[in-house]
Amino acid sequence: MKKAERNKLFITLAISACAILWSACRVKIPRNAKAVKPFDAKQYLGKWYEIARMDFKFEKNLSNVTATYSQEKVGSIKVKNRGYHTVEKKWKESIGTAKPVNSFDEGRLKVSFFGPFYAGYNVIAIDSDYQYALIAGNDLDYLWILSRTPTIPETVKSGYLSMAKELGYSIEDLVWTEHGEISQ
Repeated sequence: MKKAERNKLFITLAISACAILWSACRVKIPRNAKAVKPFDAKQYLGKWYEIARMDFKFEKNLSNVTATYSQEKVGSIKVKNRGYHTVEKKWKESIGTAKPVNSFDEGRLKVSFFGPFYAGYNVIAIDSDYQYALIAGNDLDYLWILSRTPTIPETVKSGYLSMAKELGYSIEDLVWTEHGEISQ
């Protein structure tokens, strides 16, 4: 292979790799969804219980799932996700970082658990007391219902389910997280 052909191939591969990396790092919000604004990031900090989720490989077989958000440094929030793996019979934990996509007065965050790779974390509904939240990911494959307690009132639950369905989520695919005693 001639030097000019090699250079052209290298440039093409480099551009392709950059495009793939850029695409992987982009954070989005599902079409027609809107992040909460105004949003009080400080009031959002603390422990949340996962009530329901669209299941995916990192949470498969987890019960007693919680997410704890704390101030990490100016401009970022520490994210600690924890759940009990019912098959492996042990606790799993992931530590990540969340940052605002635009500003902290909008519930549009990007979260990373794997180095420079961020995903959308969009607070699309929250009550005025910051007790219940509906979170959308980048697309219709990711959705969470969170509560400050292991249960959620039926009226809040049905409202969030209606909103999710309107956005196009297949709410029948939600996994309802079990919270309770862990027998060792």
